[in-house]
Parts: sequence; structure tokens; C-alpha cells
Amino acid sequence: MKLIVGLGNPGKEYAGTRHNAGFHWIDRLAEVLGITLKSEARFHGTCVRIQQNNQECWLLQPQTYMNASGRAVVALSQFYKIHPDEIMIIHDELDLLPGEIKLKKGGGLGGHNGLKDIAAKLGTQDFWRLRIGIGHPGERSAVTGYVLHPPGKEEAQLIEQAVEKGLETWPLIVQSDCQAAMLKLHTKT
Repeated sequence: MKLIVGLGNPGKEYAGTRHNAGFHWIDRLAEVLGITLKSEARFHGTCVRIQQNNQECWLLQPQTYMNASGRAVVALSQFYKIHPDEIMIIHDELDLLPGEIKLKKGGGLGGHNGLKDIAAKLGTQDFWRLRIGIGHPGERSAVTGYVLHPPGKEEAQLIEQAVEKGLETWPLIVQSDCQAAMLKLHTKT
């Protein structure tokens, strides 16, 4: 992987919301690695380049709001000639329960506006996704309010557990061993 993108909305009012699960994952990874993302106007986000195990990788948090996430992803990926199959998007997933986390490449976009914009701007859906379960409110009409609000205490703990489980796969992800990362994430223990 050459580009890891955590999706979310910028601003303090969105910081603890379900929709910012991708931002949270990147924040936790930066904390574990002892690094800081810096604002980069030309990439429409905060980012940092890291070196690990002789691998170079970018971490990015678009600051364009969720619906325009593709602008940041394309700006950085085109500048550094990063192919879509070398990109991993970390995002909230309505179709997974809180506490669940799954990794996949390609496939449908599940109505996620951030993914839709990224796929449209890249011209393909053939990129990796680390999907952090946030659950579904039950009614389609309630989704917007649901994702833009913080989860309850129990749900927040489950989402945090999923984030931590995802972080355990980081050494595999940075080495592009996504098959092993999938096996680790998807195997019940």
C-alpha cells in the first residue's frame, strides 16, 4: 500500500461522529507510530509520508468533507503516481455491526458518499477498503442523522475495539500483504 486514506469530516463538531471512523483510525495509527499529520493545501488534506520496513507510504485525511473526498485522494495519488490498487480507504460501514471490521478490494460502494466520490474521481472502484462497522439505524431516512452523531457509550467501545483490531493488521497492510490482513481480521478467535 502506498496511500492509506481515513475518511471523515473536518471540524470539531464532527470529531466523535460515526462518520469519522476513518479519521479516528488514522489518528490512532499516527499516535502508535509517534507521527503527526500536517496540513497540505495541494492535497486538500492533512497528510504525512512514512517509511516502514523499507516501504514508503502516505497517510491522508481529506479536509474536503466526506462528499468530496475524491479530490484529496486524486490530488495525492496522481502527484505521486499511486495506482488505485495501491490505495486503501478506511471508512465507516453501515452494513457491519459496531465492533466488526472487514477488509476487501473493489466491490459496491454501499451508498457511501465518500467512496462514491473517490470512485468517480479515480475512474474505478478497484481500491482496497478497510470497513469499520457502525451499524445501521434501521431506516434509510435516518442514515444522515445517524452517521453525523456520536455513538452511545457501548457502541463507541465496540467501534474502538474494531479500530484496535484493524491497527493490529498495520504491519501486514504496510507490506501490501492484504490477504494475510484479511485472514487476521476475518477469522473469529
